[in-house]
Amino acid sequence: MTVKPIHPGRLPENVTHFVRLLRAAGLPLGPGHTITAVRALAAVDVTARHQFFWALHGTLVSKREHHHIFESAFRLFWRDPFGADEALSALLSRSQIPVEKPPSRAPARLSAEGESATRPAPDPSREAPHEIPLRLAWSPTEVLRTKDFEQMTPAEVIQSKEAIRSLKLDLRPVLTRRREPDPRGRFIDLRRTLRTSVRTGGCPLPLERESTRTRRPTIVALCDISGSMESYSRILLHFFHALTNAADRVHTFVFGTRLTNITRLLRDRDVDRALARIGTTVQDWYGGTRIGASLQAFNLHWSRRLLAQGAVVLLVTDGLDREGGDGIRAQARRLRKSCRSLIWLNPLLRYRAFAPRAAGIKALLPEVDEHRPVHNLESLAQLADTLSGRVGKGPGSRARLG
Repeated sequence: MTVKPIHPGRLPENVTHFVRLLRAAGLPLGPGHTITAVRALAAVDVTARHQFFWALHGTLVSKREHHHIFESAFRLFWRDPFGADEALSALLSRSQIPVEKPPSRAPARLSAEGESATRPAPDPSREAPHEIPLRLAWSPTEVLRTKDFEQMTPAEVIQSKEAIRSLKLDLRPVLTRRREPDPRGRFIDLRRTLRTSVRTGGCPLPLERESTRTRRPTIVALCDISGSMESYSRILLHFFHALTNAADRVHTFVFGTRLTNITRLLRDRDVDRALARIGTTVQDWYGGTRIGASLQAFNLHWSRRLLAQGAVVLLVTDGLDREGGDGIRAQARRLRKSCRSLIWLNPLLRYRAFAPRAAGIKALLPEVDEHRPVHNLESLAQLADTLSGRVGKGPGSRARLG
């Protein structure tokens, strides 16, 4: 079946061709469905992507097994109505309905347009009615909160990313060694007190007070983007984007076979545009892993600049190293001595029978302050709570785990 090119501004005609595309892919649709779909769109705000998606979904999908065909067709067709022929070819090249199970893994790398830019948003009625500081304000079911990122369907991945976008962070300030004037401060500023007494002749003697200055904590994230981390690194980049835009002292690096600083890219408040730029900038997506070499590059070029004031370092990796763990322990030890706290986030901890057998894992484990799982939404919420408490503690409060 051939669908002729159409003008994207003609909504009824576009809907007609979209229905034809779905019919060619196997959905039982007729002319009446087209009319119903056009009427449904007239009742919603078509500029709102989630309203547009669900209006069409509600009128054109009648069986559960048709959902994934519709989702794929929607993403392909409405991104480029002129490419209807290519969209049809892509659909017909996939498994025909009934669709038993959706794919459990998402595309192998971020697209140039941003991974979630072409996907429908979840139902807004399912979102949480309010945000809770340092908690993920999702409202999907408890199953979604505890479901492994690697086992999520494309629709569940989208819901998870929307939940992460709603994250509200209010990190507790940390105390510095500097002090600042404060009328209610607990310390007396002797220098300012003597300077003021000159003007008053020493009678009366006003006591000038000061308090310890606070600042936002520094957080440095080092995220593994190798092939074994594919399902987790994509979603964690959304988490680090939210973290970067919530605080002014967050620095993010990714590494596979080389280390890349993506901090400036993540400061773009448009997450889709930020991830699209990261996708084209980073060259070692989903390949091998050189953990030791990447940590060495960070220690050599970035450690002094970013960790001088006691940062919290989040090391996100499964510890599976292409080079068999060479150099990991020495570089991790150096990193550990340079920061306030080194937290290892490992998706392999999702397994109850996890044991440190790989050389990279054995090398890392003795050098970290904390070893935590990071494989679902619940683990991200727990990480946020941990950051809330840990960043306000002194350098001596280290939790030696493992």
